[in-house]
Amino acid sequence: MRDLIDLRCGPWQEALTDVEMVDAVIVDAPYSARTHGGHDAAPTVGGHRSGDSLEWKQSNGMVEAPATRRAINYDGWGRPLVDELVDHWSPRCRGWFVSITDHALAPIWAEAMERNGRYVFAPLPWFAPGSRVRLIGDGPSSWTCWIIVGRPRTGTYRDGTPAHKWGTLPGGYNVTSERGSHIGGKPSKLMRMLVNDYSRPGDTICDPCAGWATTLLAAAQEGRRSVGAEMDPETYADALARIERDTQQADLWSALQREDEL
Repeated sequence: MRDLIDLRCGPWQEALTDVEMVDAVIVDAPYSARTHGGHDAAPTVGGHRSGDSLEWKQSNGMVEAPATRRAINYDGWGRPLVDELVDHWSPRCRGWFVSITDHALAPIWAEAMERNGRYVFAPLPWFAPGSRVRLIGDGPSSWTCWIIVGRPRTGTYRDGTPAHKWGTLPGGYNVTSERGSHIGGKPSKLMRMLVNDYSRPGDTICDPCAGWATTLLAAAQEGRRSVGAEMDPETYADALARIERDTQQADLWSALQREDEL
């Protein structure tokens, strides 16, 4: 399964220059500056990877209240970065374009896909109960992220199916968040569902903002090839270690199942 995954280190603009065509783009890019600011302003947020250290707590007057969440170590996105990614990848994607985002950027992703000639559907909710709890101020906590999906208006998919003949798909996803070592990472179950719904076995999936490689692993687990980029060297190293561990476990499990069938 390891040979199905191609993860590269660096900004996607540099790391993926040789990728000419993929069958689907499934991306979980950074959310808006508004979402990032709300997260990092919470009183229980600490520093990236070291938010619970004594030094950090002392420097921020929180010795008696240790941080329970890490600060986001990358900047929020706005229209220019969304436009750059969609303008580059939409012409290089023969199938579905899928973006997980927040309420502020959802219409911007939709506009960028439409400008590139895609048919964009109403935003799909990803509902994760308890995933985000408002710690200051008043009002409801947001347990929903939005998934923007767009397909080509014309042409065919890799298997020859016309662009408008994919079939009916789910109207949303109810998947509880996972607690992992990569901040902003999405549940493996959610990504496998998206891979299954918006690609087919044998397809190549691209994630230009690969993070901890959850999408790439989900693609491999569902019989797809994948290529992606992660710009932070430390996160990239963690992702490679995860890929090696998870694919070895998957290959061992497959071998045991084959032995049981003999």
